[in-house]
Amino acid sequence: MMSRPKWGRSLQSIALWAGLILLVGCAGQQQRIASTPSPSAAESALANYRQPAAGLFTGGQPEQAEWQALAAAGITTVINLRGAEETPDRDEAAEVSAQGMRYLNIPVAGAADVNDATADRLWWAIREAGGPVLVHCASGNRVGALLALGAYRNDDRAAAAALAFGQEAGLSRLEPVVRERLDCRPPAAGDVADAGPSVAASDHSGISCVGN
Repeated sequence: MMSRPKWGRSLQSIALWAGLILLVGCAGQQQRIASTPSPSAAESALANYRQPAAGLFTGGQPEQAEWQALAAAGITTVINLRGAEETPDRDEAAEVSAQGMRYLNIPVAGAADVNDATADRLWWAIREAGGPVLVHCASGNRVGALLALGAYRNDDRAAAAALAFGQEAGLSRLEPVVRERLDCRPPAAGDVADAGPSVAASDHSGISCVGN
């Protein structure tokens, strides 16, 4: 076993140990640990960049040349919500692995896949990742939809808060589907007056969840 270095020996010893530490840190192909991801680096490499929570990045499809920058930003796991048929000329699993990141594919073909089971699978994959995660689809829309459902089911959030979280993550065209799943719809005329305290207040414009 190598003995612990004595820092008073010489500048040469200090330089040697510093070099070894640097090599160990840079060679982490089996496990990359980044305690402080760089949002600015991720933003420059990711279309429709969002960071809805600490250590969670969402957005659209990265180009092949952008994986290196995302790895340098601190991402340790990439979760792709696109099916293989959407990018037939790409091998994203190989591209991601080549940069030392873990890869997981959870295909979401359309509205039918925006359901409780898929949302739970994504939510727990993020929680089990053990480091900063990028979740992407083509634009971030499917990501936001599943994260809204996942937050409602697994994070004890009210429907309005879950919907807002999904919007922060990129939810757009699938919002009507998510609202239906959450029973979270825009109020009709008179709903607020008639519903009384059952209407959940929200700071997010346009969000109203009757009965939540």
